[in-house]
Amino acid sequence: MKAKKVKKVLCMTMAAAMTLGLTACGSGSSSDTSAAKDTTAATEAKSEAGTDAATEAKSEAADTEQAADTAAAGEEQTLKVAAVETAYGQDMWKEVCAAFQKANPGVTVELTIDKKLEDIITPAMKSGDYPDVIMRPVGGESALTETFIKDNNIVDLTDVLSMTVPGEDKTVGDKILPGFVDNSITNPYGDGKTYLMPMFYGPCGLFYNEGLLEEKGWTVPTTWDEMWELGDKAKAEGIALFTYPTAGYFDAFFYSLMHEAMGNDNFQKALRYEEGIWDTPEAKEVFDIVAKLATYTESTTPANANDNDFRKNQQMILDNKALFMPNGNWVIGEMADAPRADGFKWGFTALPAVKDGGERASYTFFEQVWMPKGAENQDLGKQFIAYLYTDEAAGIFAEKGGAVQPIQGMADKLDGDAKLYYSIYDTGAVAVMDAFATTDPVEGVTVRTTFFDPINSLVSGDKTVDEWVEQVKKDSDALRAALK
Repeated sequence: MKAKKVKKVLCMTMAAAMTLGLTACGSGSSSDTSAAKDTTAATEAKSEAGTDAATEAKSEAADTEQAADTAAAGEEQTLKVAAVETAYGQDMWKEVCAAFQKANPGVTVELTIDKKLEDIITPAMKSGDYPDVIMRPVGGESALTETFIKDNNIVDLTDVLSMTVPGEDKTVGDKILPGFVDNSITNPYGDGKTYLMPMFYGPCGLFYNEGLLEEKGWTVPTTWDEMWELGDKAKAEGIALFTYPTAGYFDAFFYSLMHEAMGNDNFQKALRYEEGIWDTPEAKEVFDIVAKLATYTESTTPANANDNDFRKNQQMILDNKALFMPNGNWVIGEMADAPRADGFKWGFTALPAVKDGGERASYTFFEQVWMPKGAENQDLGKQFIAYLYTDEAAGIFAEKGGAVQPIQGMADKLDGDAKLYYSIYDTGAVAVMDAFATTDPVEGVTVRTTFFDPINSLVSGDKTVDEWVEQVKKDSDALRAALK
């Protein structure tokens, strides 16, 4: 995110684009050298003698670090970095790029950052001019990252995990929190290799006005039965139980609910579209809960559930027009200047349990950084990615943008609202991170249109839950046949 959706989650749905173009970060001189080092392709292939994968990764890491030493010695190089602008803003990326330049004399970082990043970099990529490093998470409406994954157009970054963090004594892999490089998002092909590196993260769950609940004497529901009871109380006072920014925000919500209702084994089967999985009683419970929640959703929500008007839905929480909203903690920054009801105070909770005493889940949205195969400066790009996990870079991201990385010890440095959100897993919530499996392109079918977008039609009454289930089954058959 979307931290987004990182979006989110994420995808993280943003406002209208702010055109910035390509900006040089710092004053280092540019180089016209276009010869790309081919060490990545050479080391990706396993030797006929059966070279151990870990040894191979360490060898790649050593080659990359040696190349970075050459850059640090003064060789003129230009690194092209492209990052989507999210609620964290631009300043943090500009400062990180400047700090990397300072630590690597002779390197110029050309930073492209924009809310509509795809519109800026896609034309150039079509002509063969690729960024070396891209920070664009999965889940975006354009599906840029998913397209590169499906086309096998991303670089294996497993060796980065074995690289020593610049200026520190730990490897990148040692600093990253457990689970963040061992999931279906970072390892989209299921081959034990990491292609997307985890960046900013944030627990996703339900946001609400804690002040309103305190005023009414209402408690946060711990089960879905309690949620329906509260919905009836709120309705009697003219308050909707639920709203959502856009249907895209149902990714984190849906994954969490699936994990709660289906258990991890069936959850993993569902993520790979296993035949018959949607006919199980546990899957039916998921669909029934979403369908019932649609009847408790503020009726104008679908009309504003788009990239331009989504803040109107988020405003409902601040105006006490709706009680709960799925989101990530970036919403605090997005709505920082918005008007709010007297006594408003942000509250945050995991999803209610399906059964009393059952699991309560909170999806962890995290953004990802990756490298297209067309990148010319892959070794320098990997060194830049390793630098992103330094204490220096993490401090800049946190201070300038409020973005938190999944790095050991980062949560201990937080306080206030941030401490509340990042401590959700300390209070019993189960962290969920996986996503639907990557497939080859399927005409007319995407994960979002199959599993998340239909919530708009459920709320408006244009689609029944039975029609949705049939769509899921049909689309799952197509996606299963196209699995990578």
